[in-house]
Amino acid sequence: MKGRAGLVGFLVLLGAGWGLTGVLAKIAIEGGHRHFGMIFWQMVISALVLGALTYLRGKRPGLGRRQIAFYLFIALTGTVLPNAAGYTALERLPAGVQAITIAAVPMFAFPIALLLRNESFRLMRLAGLGVGLAGVALLVAPETSLPPGVALWVPVALIAPLLYGIEGNVVAKWGTAGLDPIQALFGASVLGACLSLPLALGTGAFIDPTLPWNGADWALIGSSTIHALVYSGYVWLVGRAGPSFAAQVSYLVTGFGVLWAMALLGENYSGWVWAALGLMMLGLFLVQPRESRLPEAPARA
Repeated sequence: MKGRAGLVGFLVLLGAGWGLTGVLAKIAIEGGHRHFGMIFWQMVISALVLGALTYLRGKRPGLGRRQIAFYLFIALTGTVLPNAAGYTALERLPAGVQAITIAAVPMFAFPIALLLRNESFRLMRLAGLGVGLAGVALLVAPETSLPPGVALWVPVALIAPLLYGIEGNVVAKWGTAGLDPIQALFGASVLGACLSLPLALGTGAFIDPTLPWNGADWALIGSSTIHALVYSGYVWLVGRAGPSFAAQVSYLVTGFGVLWAMALLGENYSGWVWAALGLMMLGLFLVQPRESRLPEAPARA
């Protein structure tokens, strides 16, 4: 029971931090920063934070073929591709609405888990998928929910939870190539920075790091630092408690994301958006397995 309570508390901490990163990213975007420039510096800051942790722990990241392939997979599905889609959508969507779309992670994770045989089929969980889709429809369909031009960006925002669902299931099924979470995220951050730098330069999105820094720069630094710590915790939690338990962070990311957006950005939402949030939360409740896989020791290295 003590172990389970600790995991639940850790889940809440991850949700609060992850929810805050979206609001900080919105501040950075409103300050003029763009997707690939933000991703590059996020990767650099993550590499610095995680590199320091790696050094202090006296562990080196593996450089074998399997480890490098894993770094590439995590970099692409965990940051570069989902953040490119998420930041693009966040230029048009309210931060709270973006947070609501994160609730779709378990709804994508469940059918992928069935395909990979990570989870068993349950009719109630299928119903949860339907309820979650109804919540997405409420965000997109009614004119009173989001303006038509804005609502079109909700499917773009959904690319991120799809990729997170893929990533969590792959990590759960095939492990982390013998790496612990800090090593894995450090290697992925270094490789991700190498991938995103030419994209930032080529698209004109590179962010000049010279002083003085403004509020958008500090928001990016804060978001990137929190991301490095929270994401390491998320990968650890997938290996420790399984993808379904870890995916429940979506409840908290969504809730905290909406609250942070209201508190820090002054966002307000129509009744349709609140109804969509309610349906997404109900869908999350139904799609989660009734029993979580909580092994006595870490299931993955």
